[in-house]
Amino acid sequence: MSTKIISPIEPDYYSEDSGKLFAKLLKKEHLILDGPMGTMIQDYELGEADFRNDKLKNHPCDLKGNNDLLTLTRPDIIEKIHTDFLLAGSNILETNTFSSTSISQADYQLESFVSDLNIEAVKLAKNAIKTVTENEPDRKIFVAGSIGPTNRTASLSPDVNDPGYRAVTFGDLVNAYKEQTEALIDGGVDCLLVETIFDTLNAKAALFAIESIFDERKIKLPIMISVTITDKSGRTLSGQTPTAFWYSVEHTNPISVGINCALGAEEMRPYLQELSNICPCHISIYANAGLPNAFGGYDDTPANMASVYGSYAQQKFATIWGGCCGTTPEHIKAIKNAVIKYPIRIPLSNNLQPHFSGLEPLKVDESFNFIMVGERTNITGSPKFARLIKENNYEGALQIARQQVESGANVIDINMDEGLIDSKRVMVDFLNLIMSEPDISKVPIMIDSSKWEVLEAGLRCVQGKCIVNSISLKEGEEIFLKQAALVKKYGAACIVMAFDEKGQADNTERRVEICTRAYNLLIKKLNFNPTNIIFDPNIFPIATGMNEHLINATSFIESTQILRATLPGISVSGGVSNISFSFRGNNVVREAIHAVFLYHAKKAGLNMGIVNPGMLEVYDDIDPDLLQLVEDVVLNRNSDATEKLIEFADSIKGENNKKTTEKEKEWRNESVEERLSYSLIKGIIDHIDEDVEEARKKYPLPLNVIEGPLMDGMSTVGDLFGDGKMFLPQVVKSARVMKKAVAYLLPYMEDEKDGNSKSAGKILLATVKGDVHDIGKNIVGVVLACNNFEVKDIGVMVPWETILKEAKEWNADIIGLSGLITPSLDEMITVAKEMERADMKIPLLIGGATTSKKHTAVKIDPVFKGPSVHVTDASRAVSVVQSLLSNDINYRKKIKNEYNALRESHSASQKERVFLSLEDARNNKPDLDWSNYLPPKPQFIGTQNHQLTVEELIPYIDWNPYFWTWDLHGLYPDMMTDESELGDRARELYHDANLMLERIINDKLLTPQAVFGFYNAASNGDDILIFDEHQDNIFTFHFLRQQMKKNDKTPNRSLADFCAPVENQIPDYLGAFAVTAGKEVNIIADDYRSNNDDYNCILIQALGDRLAEAYAEKLHEESRKIWGFGKDENLSIEDMIKEKYQGIRPAAGYPACPDHTEKKTLFNLLNVKKNSGIELTESMAMIPASSVSGLYFSHPESRYFPLGRINQEQVANYAMRKKWDLKIAEKWLSPSLGYDPS
Repeated sequence: MSTKIISPIEPDYYSEDSGKLFAKLLKKEHLILDGPMGTMIQDYELGEADFRNDKLKNHPCDLKGNNDLLTLTRPDIIEKIHTDFLLAGSNILETNTFSSTSISQADYQLESFVSDLNIEAVKLAKNAIKTVTENEPDRKIFVAGSIGPTNRTASLSPDVNDPGYRAVTFGDLVNAYKEQTEALIDGGVDCLLVETIFDTLNAKAALFAIESIFDERKIKLPIMISVTITDKSGRTLSGQTPTAFWYSVEHTNPISVGINCALGAEEMRPYLQELSNICPCHISIYANAGLPNAFGGYDDTPANMASVYGSYAQQKFATIWGGCCGTTPEHIKAIKNAVIKYPIRIPLSNNLQPHFSGLEPLKVDESFNFIMVGERTNITGSPKFARLIKENNYEGALQIARQQVESGANVIDINMDEGLIDSKRVMVDFLNLIMSEPDISKVPIMIDSSKWEVLEAGLRCVQGKCIVNSISLKEGEEIFLKQAALVKKYGAACIVMAFDEKGQADNTERRVEICTRAYNLLIKKLNFNPTNIIFDPNIFPIATGMNEHLINATSFIESTQILRATLPGISVSGGVSNISFSFRGNNVVREAIHAVFLYHAKKAGLNMGIVNPGMLEVYDDIDPDLLQLVEDVVLNRNSDATEKLIEFADSIKGENNKKTTEKEKEWRNESVEERLSYSLIKGIIDHIDEDVEEARKKYPLPLNVIEGPLMDGMSTVGDLFGDGKMFLPQVVKSARVMKKAVAYLLPYMEDEKDGNSKSAGKILLATVKGDVHDIGKNIVGVVLACNNFEVKDIGVMVPWETILKEAKEWNADIIGLSGLITPSLDEMITVAKEMERADMKIPLLIGGATTSKKHTAVKIDPVFKGPSVHVTDASRAVSVVQSLLSNDINYRKKIKNEYNALRESHSASQKERVFLSLEDARNNKPDLDWSNYLPPKPQFIGTQNHQLTVEELIPYIDWNPYFWTWDLHGLYPDMMTDESELGDRARELYHDANLMLERIINDKLLTPQAVFGFYNAASNGDDILIFDEHQDNIFTFHFLRQQMKKNDKTPNRSLADFCAPVENQIPDYLGAFAVTAGKEVNIIADDYRSNNDDYNCILIQALGDRLAEAYAEKLHEESRKIWGFGKDENLSIEDMIKEKYQGIRPAAGYPACPDHTEKKTLFNLLNVKKNSGIELTESMAMIPASSVSGLYFSHPESRYFPLGRINQEQVANYAMRKKWDLKIAEKWLSPSLGYDPS
C-alpha cells in the first residue's frame, strides 16, 4: 500500500515521543548542543590508572587515551562534564561514545566492551539530565548517541604504494555500527548523531546500519549528521565538497546536517552557507575554538565565537549550535545568548531536480539538461578496455577512465561483466583504484552489471551518490522491489530498463506501459524519490534491413516524450551507440547517426546518454548529403531510406581515413581566422600556438586577437550548443583551446601595460550574478576613465565572492554594482552584507534600471555601515565618486540623513497599507461583460517565425530612451530645435545614430528576428490556460492580482481578467512574441571595444535596444491586424508609442507581471531559442540583451496597470500554483512584497 510521505522535520515522522518532541522544538526554537569531551577530559590530566578499574587491572594493553573507557572507569568525570554543559545551557547531550565501536576498540583489545560502553554512556548522560532537571523540571533535554568515524577509512588506502588496498570494508563497518547502534538504542538515546565525518563511505556504512536496525525494530529516531571539512580547500579528507556530501547522504532523511571540528567558526562560513542554501532539513554547527595554536591549544574566546555564531543566526544559516575541540561551558553559554534572540532558519523544500555526486556535485536543471555518460570503461563494449582488464593492466584501464572525464563525460559507466573473470572482485578492485584518483572520481560513477551481486559490491565501494545500471521487472515484482529498496538504502539512483516478465519493450506502447508500471511500484510501495529514477526505454539498432526495426529510433523518441510528460521527476537515458550498431567499423556514418539521434531525442526529453564523449560529430558539420540520409533513417521518413544509407556507407567505407586526412590538410590552408575558428569548434589544440602567433603579428593588439577571431569562434560554438547541435563535452574542449590561446597572448599583453600614470582612484565595476546587461555600466566606466579614474570592469554575472576577492586583491577604492532585472536587487543586498561581514569600508555604488534611491536606502544601507550611494546616471557618477574619495564628511552625512528619511517614510507607508484578503481582491475584479462580447479570432493559430529589415524598423523607433541612455533628458523631437547645449548634443547624437543606422543597412550588419503566435486560451482564476488543437492544457501562465484596498472604488486587476473565463466556454486567444535586434549587436559592440572605441560600442548597443523595441511595436501592429480587431486601425507611430491602440502587450518582469520566471513559459510556448536565438540566463535576463518578449491581449478594456504591493497570503497562493517553496516565491517577487519576509 502507498504511504503518505512525511518530511523528517515533521514530528509524525518519528515513532518515539522523544523524537516527536525533538522535531517539534526544532520547528520553533534554536537548540544548543554541548561541547567536546576530548579537550575537556585533557584538563583533568589523567594517568594510566584512571583508565583502569578492577575488571581492567591486568589488561595487557596501555589504555590511556581511550577516552570512551572513562565511562566505565571514571564515570564521575564524564557525568561532571555533562552537567557543566547542561548548566551552561545545552539542550542536547552527546554520549561519550565517539569511539565505542569494535573497530576503534580493537586497538585496545576491548571489542567485548562495546555494548557496555554505549549503554553506560547513555546512563551517565541521563543521570546528568536528572540532576539538572530537579531544579528545572520543565526543561527539555535530549540525549544524542555519538557515532564517530572509527580510525579506518573505506575510501582511502593507508598504503601509498597500494592505492587499491582498504584497511576496512563497508561490511566490516556496517557490522560494527550495527552493534553500537543497538546498544545506544537499548540505553535509551533520543536521537543518533553520526559525526566528524571525514570519509563519506564510512558515514554511509553507519547510516546503512542505522536504517537496518530501524527496519528490524520498526522504529524511527531522529538522525543528525555532521561532516568535517578538513581545511580551507572546502573538502572532506576523502575529497568531497559539502554539496557532493549532502547528495551522498540525503537518502537517510536526517533531521539535521551540519559541520563540526577541524575549523574555527569563522572558517566554516562558506561551507555552512553552502549547506544552508541546499538542504531541506535543519542545519547544525559545532566549530572548534579557532584553529590550533603552536602548542596545540585553542585561542578563540567565548565572546568572539559567540559573535560569529550570532551573525550566522542573523543570516539564518543554522538552528542547532554547539562547540567542538577547545570550547568550554563558557563558550556554550555565550553561544546560546548570541543566537536565541534571532528567528530560526526554516528548512528549504526538497530538491526536485535529478542530482548525483562524485567528489563534486552534478545537478541536472534547465541550464544543464543533458548528462554524458562515458561508455569506454565497459568491458562488453570496449575491446581495448577489456584487454587491459584481462591483462590486469589497471593503470592502462584507469587512463581510459581519465580520458573519458577529460573528454567531457559527466558520469562514467563501469561494467565488468565477462565470463572469464571474477566480475565482482574486479569491480571492487577497479572502483577502489578509481576512488584514489581525484581527477576521475570527481564525477559520479555508474555501476553497470546484469548481476545484482556485482552491483551491490560496487555500491559498497563508492562514497558519492552513484547510479545503478540497471534493474528491471524481468524477474517479477518481488525481486524488482527488493533490489530497488536496497538501491535506495545505499543512497543511489537507478536505471530501470523497459523489460518485464514478457521480455524487452520494442514499441512505444510497451515501453510506456512497462516504465509506468515500474514508476508506480517504486513510488507507491517504496516512496522512491522520482528524481532518482532513470528509465532506459531501450535503444535498438536502425537500418538493419528488417522492417520491424524501422521504428526503433522514432519509438524511443516518442516514448521519451510521453514518459517525461507523464511521470514527474524522472530522467530518461539510453546506450546511444546501440542505435548505429549496423554500421560498426564505419565511424563517419556512426557519428552522424549519433549526432542526429541525440539532436532529436534531446528535444523529446532525453537528458542522459551513454556515449563515447571523445567521438561526437557536430550536427552542423555533418556532410549535407549524409545528414539527409541519416535523418531519413532516424525519423523513418521514407521506405528506401535504409537502402540509400547503406549504399552511401559502402561508398565511403574504404575512404574514411583518406577523407579525414584530406580534410585535416584542407583546413590548414585557410586564413588564420578560419583556422582559429576550426580549432575552437573541433577542440583541436595541436596548432594553436603557431596560429595565435600568426594572428598576434597580424592584429594591432593581442587583445584584438581575443575579441576578434577567438571570440568569433567561441560565438559559433555557443550558437551550436544553444541550438542543440553541439554537446557539452565539445564545448569543454573548445573552452580548453580558448584558454590555451589566451594564455599564449597574456605575456604580450602584460608587456604593453603602461605603469607610469597616476589615477584619481581605483573603481571596480561588475554586473551582479545572473544579469547580463551592461550598457549603463560601460558608460559609467568610460566617463570615470575620462576623469582619470582607473576602472576595472570584471564583467557580467559576477558572484559576490569574486567581487570581494577582486576588490581586495586590486585594492579598489570603490565598488560599483550594476543590474537591470529585479532579481539583481537581491544579489546587490548579498554583496552589501558580505562587504559588511568582511569589514570592508570602501564605498558601494548602486546603479541600473531596476535600482532606486529608495531601495538602496531601505534594503542596502541598513546592512552595510560603509557609504552606499545610488547613482542615477553616468553624469552624476563622477561627482559622487569624487565626493566619496575626498572624504567629504558633509556629503556622507547628507547621504545618510537622506536615506534615514527615506527609510522612515517607507516604514510609515508600510504601516498605512491596507490589503484586501485575496478572496475579496478577486471578488473586486473588473466587471467585464463576456455575455455580450465575442473575442476576435486570429487568422492563424500556432507559431510563426518573422523577419524584418532594419530599414523597416527605423520609422518605429522611440528616440526618447535612446537619448536617456546618454543622460540627455529632454523630449524628442523638441530637443532637436533647442538652441542650448542640450540641443547641440542631441543633434550630434542623432546624427551619429543615423550614420550608424546607414552603415548597418548598407553593410547588412544586423539580422533582426522574431517569433510570434496566437493560441487558444482561457482564464482560470488568476491563471491563463493555453490549449492545443485537442483542447488539452499544454501551458499555464500564472499572474498576480492587485491587492491593496483602493479608496477610489476601482477594481483590483489581474492580467488574467482580460481573457475569457474557462467556465464561460467562450473561445478566446492569447498572443505571444519575442523579438531581437540580432546577436550581431554584441559582436559589433565588442569589435568597437576591442579597438578602444567606447563611443561607438555604446552607440550600437543603445541602437540595438531601440531597434528591438521598434520591432516589438511593428510586430504588435501587424498582430492586431492578423487578429482582426486592428484591421481598420489608423494610428500614427507616435500614437502607437503612446499606446492608443486596442489591447496590450505586457512583459514578464514589468509592473503588471513582475515575475520574471513567466518568461520560461513564454519561451517554451514559442520555442524562442530555436526560432529566434534568444536565450535566458538563470536570473531570466534575455541574451542578446537587445531583445523584447511579451504577451498580446485583445480585449478592448484590457489595460496596463501596476500590480503594487501584495501580502503573504497571495504570495503563498502563487507559490502553491507554481509548485514553489514560499521562499522561492518571495525571492522572485521581492520588489512587490508588502511585508518583510525576514
